[in-house]
Amino acid sequence: MEKIDHLIHAKWIITCEDQNRVLEDHALAIRDKSILEILPSKAALAKYTADNIHEYKTHTVLPGFINAHTHIAMNIFRGLADDLELMDWLTNHIWPAERAWVSDELVYDASLLAIAEMIRSGTTCFNDMYFFLQATAKAVDTAGLRAHIGITIIDFPTKWAATVDEYFAKGIEFYQQYREHDRISVTVAPQGVYTVTEANLARVKKVADELNLRVNIHCQEAVSDIEGAIALNHKRPLRCLDDVGLVSPHLIAIHMTQLDENDFAILQAKKPNIVHCPESNMKLASGICPVTKLMDLGINVALGTDGAASNNDLDMIGEMRTAAFLAKLSTRDAKALPAERVLKMATINGAKALGIDHITGSLIAGKAADFIAIDLANIETQPLYHPISQIVYAASRNQVTDVWVAGKQLLRNRQLLTLNEKEIQEKAKIWRNKIKN
Repeated sequence: MEKIDHLIHAKWIITCEDQNRVLEDHALAIRDKSILEILPSKAALAKYTADNIHEYKTHTVLPGFINAHTHIAMNIFRGLADDLELMDWLTNHIWPAERAWVSDELVYDASLLAIAEMIRSGTTCFNDMYFFLQATAKAVDTAGLRAHIGITIIDFPTKWAATVDEYFAKGIEFYQQYREHDRISVTVAPQGVYTVTEANLARVKKVADELNLRVNIHCQEAVSDIEGAIALNHKRPLRCLDDVGLVSPHLIAIHMTQLDENDFAILQAKKPNIVHCPESNMKLASGICPVTKLMDLGINVALGTDGAASNNDLDMIGEMRTAAFLAKLSTRDAKALPAERVLKMATINGAKALGIDHITGSLIAGKAADFIAIDLANIETQPLYHPISQIVYAASRNQVTDVWVAGKQLLRNRQLLTLNEKEIQEKAKIWRNKIKN
């Protein structure tokens, strides 16, 4: 018998590959951080001997969720300013709070809080855009998660950098520090076309090309976003990005709720990735991303929560349900965005957007052992006819029992294994007491 590290038996395994297979009574064979094979449980027991055998008799095992857009440290401002429009929320509440409080220490503590929440809700990889990048990376390293961390570029000073030159310099230094990391990757992350001039967007393009990095940017999130971009750059955001050469399969355009026919023509021709953040867009009354129309044009659409300050959670199961329902309602078509398609948005489509679909996002031999187990035996998910539908339409994040990244277990029976939950909660209370005063 062949010796391996882990044998993972599950009632169902959902692969999220092209065929999106649901395999019953199958097992994952794990060796050296990767999936060696997926095969029937009986055959696995006959073929392999493992140091650790895990039985998920009432669970579905599936790829971990990929939160394709968030600002994880902003969860320290969760609930600070609610029920407001985007620009009012940003300019009158969030940006002043950031100027007063954001620091290396805050970002590290807040990142641990957010990562704990994400692990407990089944996220194994996230794409972040914020300040004090090393603090976020340190928290990722501590937890064992997978992450893309963006080099934020913005045309005004923050606690992180005073000038555009400083943003670029600090970002490139961060890239050099983490370029060889096995779980942390770097993107270039201009905040938006209403906060970054066309000349500086051209600099973003130059740096991204030189370092072979993806670019992710808030784009056409709301009417006010477009108005600000026109005031600054005299063009609609997508046109401005296209004019400097940024619209391509290496672009991750976030939100995209305000699209006209010229925008669709650019998108169809250039095929960037879109990240849909339905709950944040609904809460800020920003608009609705036309997900099904974009997918019909052959555009990859992933799913993100945005930051917890505008969502107000980092729950990808909830985000899937909202995305599916919003698509059905906005198109008046009950068949729009079915459960299988929205599950791919939360897994393999996110991996494609980040350029790591050869590593993660689906369960096939050779990919990293990034997977989660969801217990469907709960009364809330009975009776069970179709596991994928049950996860998207009935399950809650509290049914995520186990989480693995690169063959390492981060959550076991709802207990965090790499983070100190009590310590994280105490730090959150300390920051709350400082900020509220």
